[in-house]
Order: sequence, then C-alpha cells, then structure tokens
Amino acid sequence: MNEQLKQLHKIDERINYLLQIKDFSNWGNLDGFKSTCDRLKQTVYDHTVEELSGEIRKLHESISFLEERAEEQLTPMERVRIVRSAQRFSLKDILENVYEDYTELGGEGDANIDPAMICAKATIVRRIRNKPYTASVMVIGQETGHGEEFRNGGSCRPEGNAKAKRFMKVAETEGIPIHFYIFTPGSYPVEEYPGAAQQIARNIYAMTKLRVPMISLISEGGSGGAEAIGLSDYRLMVTHGYYSVISPEGAAAIEGQIREGSKVPKELIEVCADRLRLTAFDNLKNGTIDRIIHEPPLGARRDDFNFFATLRSEMLRATDQVVLSTKSFRAFRAREIGRKKNTAEAQELQVEVPWDLNRDEVRRLLAQRSKKYLSLARHGFTGTPGTGAHLAHQTWTGVEKVYYTLRYDILKNQKRQVHKVIKDVSGEGSVMLKRISEPFHAVVNFWSDKKKGRKPVPRLAAPPIPGQDNGRIIDPLELTDTYTSPLANEDRTVTCPNAARYGCKDLWIPDLYGEFAGVCETCGHHFPLEHQWYLKNIFDPRSIKFFNNEITSGNPLEYTGFTERLAVSKKKTGRNSGNMTFHAQVNGIHIIVAMLYSDFRNGTVGAAEGEKFVQACQLAKRKKRPFLAYIHTTGGIRIQEGTLGVVQMPKCTMAVREYIDAGGLYIVVYDNNSYAGPVASFLGCSPYQFAIRSSRVGFAGPRVIRETTGVDIPPDYHSARNALKRGHIQGIWDRREFRRNLHKALLTMGSPSLYYR
Repeated sequence: MNEQLKQLHKIDERINYLLQIKDFSNWGNLDGFKSTCDRLKQTVYDHTVEELSGEIRKLHESISFLEERAEEQLTPMERVRIVRSAQRFSLKDILENVYEDYTELGGEGDANIDPAMICAKATIVRRIRNKPYTASVMVIGQETGHGEEFRNGGSCRPEGNAKAKRFMKVAETEGIPIHFYIFTPGSYPVEEYPGAAQQIARNIYAMTKLRVPMISLISEGGSGGAEAIGLSDYRLMVTHGYYSVISPEGAAAIEGQIREGSKVPKELIEVCADRLRLTAFDNLKNGTIDRIIHEPPLGARRDDFNFFATLRSEMLRATDQVVLSTKSFRAFRAREIGRKKNTAEAQELQVEVPWDLNRDEVRRLLAQRSKKYLSLARHGFTGTPGTGAHLAHQTWTGVEKVYYTLRYDILKNQKRQVHKVIKDVSGEGSVMLKRISEPFHAVVNFWSDKKKGRKPVPRLAAPPIPGQDNGRIIDPLELTDTYTSPLANEDRTVTCPNAARYGCKDLWIPDLYGEFAGVCETCGHHFPLEHQWYLKNIFDPRSIKFFNNEITSGNPLEYTGFTERLAVSKKKTGRNSGNMTFHAQVNGIHIIVAMLYSDFRNGTVGAAEGEKFVQACQLAKRKKRPFLAYIHTTGGIRIQEGTLGVVQMPKCTMAVREYIDAGGLYIVVYDNNSYAGPVASFLGCSPYQFAIRSSRVGFAGPRVIRETTGVDIPPDYHSARNALKRGHIQGIWDRREFRRNLHKALLTMGSPSLYYR
C-alpha cells in the first residue's frame, strides 16, 4: 500500500501542476480527477491492492492524455505559468546537477548580499578524446528558489546586480568563461544608491567589453532585470521559457487602461501574452536569441536529470563555439562541433578547444560581440536606403573615416606632440636663460631703483567684445529668442504648484511662457515646455540639420491596433520616429544630438529609435564631435515591439561604450519624465548626466513601485534633487541656463580627442 500511496501523491502533484498551468480552471475535468485522487488517498486502506492499482492506472492514463494535449496546445501565457511554477528548476538545481563542484561567492542563503542573485565559482568536466579535463567557470544568475521568501522570486535589488558585476570582473581577471542564468520577472525598483536603473546600466556597460567568453541561458527573462546579466556572446533559451519587455499582466494593465487596484481581466492578459511574442520560438525568429534548448513536455522540473545532462552538453558546446570563433585556425574543429551538436557525443569531443584566449583572440571576441549587438533588430523598422544609396552611404562613410582619422588622430596628434616637445624645450631653455641673466637683471634693477619720480606705465583697456546693440554688449550664450511657445497665447494666469510653500504670485501666462521661459520667478519651478522650444532656443540659429529622417518606426510583431496608433503619431508630429537626430552648434561648437520627445509615443524607444541613436553615436565618433542625448521625455521601451525593443538597451549601450572609449564626450540631459529601460542602459551609463530642474528621473513609476513593493513612495521620490542626492545625476540645470551650462560642459569636459581641443 505504501507504494500505491506514493503513486497517488505523484499523480496529485501532476494534477496540481496542470491546474496551475490552466489557471485552476476545470479544463479536461481536472477538478474531477483531483477529487478522485483525494478520495483514493483518504480511503487507500479500504481497497485491495488490485483494486487500488487499477484505479491508479486509470488516473495515470487520463492525466498522461491531458498532459499530451496540454503540451500540444500550450498558449504563451501557459508557458509563463510553467516558468513561475514552484516545481520549475532553479539555478541552485543547475549548480548541483550540471557542474561538478561550486563555491558560492558573497555569502550563502539568506545571509547573502541579495540572495536573489547567486555568483559561484564552479568547475565542469569536459571530455576530450575520452579524457576528462576540468575547467573553471564563473556562474552568475538569479535564484527564484522553491518558496524561500528571502529570494524575492529572482527579483534582484541593485546590490545584487552590483555583486554580479563585481564577479564578472573577477572572471575577467582570471580569464575564465562566464555562464549567465536568467530567472527573473524583473529588477526590484529601488532608487536609493546604487539605484536599480543605474546599476543595470553599469552592468550592461561593463559587459560590452568583458574580455572573456559569455554564455547566457534564459528561462524567465523580464525586461531590464534580464538585461542586467543578459548581454553575452551566445544566448540560449529553453523551450518553455519566456523573454519579454514586460509581464503580460503589466501589458494588459497598460493596454486596458486599468485603474490601480482594479482587477485585470484574464482574457486581456492572455491576449497580451500572445501579442508580446515572448516565447522561445518567437525570440529565435526575431533574432534576439541564438539557439533553443528543448525541454521535456510541460517544462523541465527540479528532478529532470536527463534535462540537466542536455543542458550541460549545450553549455559546453556553446562555450566551445564562442571560443572557437576567435581562433585563427578553426574550420575542421567548427565542423566537428557542429556535427555533434544534436547528439549525446557532444559531451565527448575529439578536438581540443582551449578556453583561454590570447590578445588577438580577445580582440576578435570583442569585435564579434560588437557586430552582433549593433546589428540586432534591423528588421524592426523601415526606411533604410536602397542598394545604390546604401553603397554610396558606405563609400562616403569610409571616406569620412579616413579623412577624420588622418586629420585628428594622426596630423593633430603629431602637431600636439611637436607642441609638447617645443614647450618642454622652451621651458628648460627659459630656466637656463634665467640663471644666466639673473646677475645682469640685478644690476639693471639696482640702477633703476635709484631713479626718482618715475610714473607707472598705463595699461591698455581690454578690447571691446564684438556684437553690440546700442552700446549693450550681447552675450552669445544667452538663450536665443527666435521662438516663443504657443502656450504664451492664452490671456490668463496660472498658479505655481509651490505657491503655498513659497508664496509664489499668480503668473500671467504670456509672461510665464514668453520672457520667463516657463520658470516661476519666485521659486524656480519649471513648467513643461514643448520640444520645439529647445530646438529653437538652445542651439545656434539655423545650425540644426536633421539626418536619418527616413528611418521609420514600424510594427514588426504585428501588434493588434498598433499600426493605426503609429500612423496617428506620425501625422501629429510630421516625423517617423520618437528620436530626432541632428547636427547642431552651441556658440560655434559642432555637436551631434539625439532627442527623445514626448509627442511621439511618449518618447518610448523601439527598433527605429535605437538604430538612429546608434548611427548618431557612430557619426559623433567618426567626426570627433561631442554627443548630446537630450531626453525631453521617455516612457521607456516600447512594449508593442517586445524584445526587439528590449535589445535596444544592450545595442545602444554598445555604441555608447565604443564612442566613449574612442575619446568622445557623451552628455545626457533629462527633462520632464524619464523612466525605465533607456535610463537603465544607454542613458544611465553616461559619466555626465544632468537634469533640468523640476524633472523626474527613475527606473519605475510610483504605481509600479507600489504594486511591486507594497510601499507608498513620497511625491518627490523621483525628483531631480533626490536623483542628485543619490548620485544618479551630476548636476541640476536651470532651463534658462541650459545653453550656458551646455557650452561650459563642452569646453571643460571630454578628452583631447575632440575636434576642437
């Protein structure tokens, strides 16, 4: 009877698993089978062994049939529920079943620094020509746990991601591969230092140029939390996993405009899960992952040892493949690895692929990684030049690269070296001449002191500053007054939000949005202004020249209703995307600018916006010009583009890293509301970040924080002043001083590589 009781418990577990996948509906009479199983467990000793075995056999056959049907008809939302199941395998299970041995770093269990992130030094045995070779790897990933509350379901705090970055650098120092395992619904939204957004940005920035092979496996990949350890040379995903820009529930709340506290309809959640294209097969089709690892029906669980053997083989093969791609001689070894990729022989290679890389191999690794990420999501937008135009563009780009390299990297550098030698020689010469001439100067000074009644020589007045208006000197750094906001046309007054606190007087709108530039004269509160005001008043008149206007936002996932919404935004703004890129000047200094603005889909970033940002980075790098990212507003990553939007985080960060490494000056200025993915990646990685006063900067909005943490945040939680206190930004700019502060930054920040230095 004990054996039959164990079988009943196992069947009960399978029924509960199906109920969870089907969201506890009575699909396939699951409730009836559940009742039968419970009854048999309670009356197990009332039946003979033969009777009980017969009942168990019937239950087993019925549940097996339902499991087969469920696997055949799995919906995207059901895959999400599989991933969230407590029976799902976790990182701890992988460490214990895939690797020979491991040492957890940074503490263990609930004493760890953020137990939701595990870092471990592990060993794995590779069999080469039937001989075992032990290799070391660094394993980094989120741990969801099996019901442990302190794991927080794999939702990492900033310090967890900081720990991950720390041990990435350790692996780089030791020259060993890194295996990333992604099991997270998203990062925990904490703004206090080191800050959720800022730490994710630091991680992505570091991963762009880590000098070791990196392999990642995705089981549950939730937006920015996944990207914190997601940038790798080879990305694997399990068949029942999901990788998404946002949870289906979050997407449904946004799409359905559900009020906070109201219940989101299940039907809408199912629809959004399908629209987000979050499955492994969707991501492989869109090019956001490289390979799928197959799981057993209804997903691998913590005791699926055959799956762990498969996973081990796939991780070894992927690491070999990345390392082999950096080698000078690799043709036959690559063929051997490719031939065995779908067989059990993959664990026992007949070719040796050493995992340590020399300097040239590291260079190839980084070049391949750059090419991989800069080319992501190219099919997510339209408007690229045709074949002829594209060829002409490439030719012109090559000519520009040669010209600016010759002019600024070679000739200017040689000129700088000559000037340095001249200064050194003249400095030494002046000291020598001073010593020789000192006695003569002493004699001359002695006789000159005896002369009486000598009047001081009058100094010449400083030359007048060019550009005067009726005797008044014109400051070239004052805001240009070529544009007045249409908001100034209303003949009424408005009350400052800080009137009760500072006693601000009511403001007459024509003055507020005209002469006052939208700023309260009493307290300095900044009222929002349209992006056109900045275009016309910050940069030199007639200096703006837009480029890449033909790149157009699209609907690559065929998200229902989104094409019509895009058309409305295009008609409203007269532009094709939410990112404007242009040449401009500030008091004669040439700069490249990327502007995310609110009028086009709330400044959200998709494939088109990301591509324009990357091309602007590359243009600034080529021309040795400063690069300004002015964020009039950004609502984050565009959810209607799914992971094609999410991958803009590592893609744009890669472009920024290469621009900064080349000596570029990258300045970010936030305004109005700036949140989510862009702030947690290519904006947050800038060494120079500033915010316009009264703007709000952060990782997640108040509603998301409240729903995630259960904590009500204060009204000023995301204020620019608090962002400055946390170290998120380096300064707060008054809108009226924007042009002056920007000019000062251009003159005092950046490297000698800039064209005007």
